Amino acid sequence: MLCIRHLAADTSFIIFAVKRIHTDMFEKYGFPDGKRYNSFVGYFKRKYGERLQKIVLDAGFTCPNRDGKVGRGGCTYCDNAAFHPSYSTAGKSLHQQMDEGIEFHKVRYRTTEHYLAYFQSFSNTYAPLERLRALYEEALMHPQVVGIVIGTRPDCVDEEKLDYLADLAQGRILKDWTRSLSGEEYRTAPIVIVEYGIESCYDSTLARINRGHDFETARKAVHMTAERGLDVGAHFILGLPGESRQMMLDSCAMINELPLRSVKFHQLQIVKGTRMEKEYAEVPEDFERFSLEEYLDFFVDMLERLRPDLFIERFVGEVPPRFVNETPWGLIRNVELLRLLEKRLEERDSWQGKRLESPKTNS
Repeated sequence: MLCIRHLAADTSFIIFAVKRIHTDMFEKYGFPDGKRYNSFVGYFKRKYGERLQKIVLDAGFTCPNRDGKVGRGGCTYCDNAAFHPSYSTAGKSLHQQMDEGIEFHKVRYRTTEHYLAYFQSFSNTYAPLERLRALYEEALMHPQVVGIVIGTRPDCVDEEKLDYLADLAQGRILKDWTRSLSGEEYRTAPIVIVEYGIESCYDSTLARINRGHDFETARKAVHMTAERGLDVGAHFILGLPGESRQMMLDSCAMINELPLRSVKFHQLQIVKGTRMEKEYAEVPEDFERFSLEEYLDFFVDMLERLRPDLFIERFVGEVPPRFVNETPWGLIRNVELLRLLEKRLEERDSWQGKRLESPKTNS
């Protein structure tokens, strides 16, 4: 039996042993950069040899729950102006938005050379394929753009659109298109990523927030997209009305069954002028609200239930203070929130997938 005082006499041995335990754990789950969860930060740099920054674009789309196809008024929580930067407005051409977006991000990311055109505002596949092709291919003609990220709803895709995106990603559409990236000699096909706003795994919630589709629609869309070899991401909102904390934790099992590459989680923020603002004023007891400390612990609980190969692209959302009536966490920024999450994981000796019996690692 080892004596503690003997071990304590050799601190280098203790340090080595602790590092070995942590290294074994991280190697087991495949987490990069010594993190306790599968962070999307740095994913592009590891895969392509350099940082790729998203440029948010507004291409003038709408949503089927706004224009009357499946509903009116849009999602009850949504004011799209609260979720995209000032350079991204539908009155500007895509090229102008990209140029201004690049200048905007150069202030913070001075060494970034290549970008992803992020079609974010509203539903960016909600149009005939001919219009989509023209917009996506226009964005890809910008000399610093190496790919596109398409944010959309699961009820706004079909076989034809997904076949086109798969062909685009395989280099079968833009025959003479090439880009040079640090980690590759050159690319002959653009990066193509599809992000679905799923928001909740519960049909009762989706109906209450006026989504106009059910979870089965989302499940089918994700499978159809992944089957074509496309990278698929999804957005979820934590704290929607009618959902308890246990319901949110239980949704991890449903998320794990989807063939997703990445996930974004946002805490619900009550935006001024939305129907949800009125609903919250009328029935606040239907909403799970989190203090910062509660949310950190809750998200660790979420991570423990999520499969380890899922990239976590975001675990909180930021809305400019002018769009909300309250900022219960103060004006804390994402970089500090990420530090606090790492600290909480360490304090609880926890990691992504800890509660899963047979976790799958990244390949």
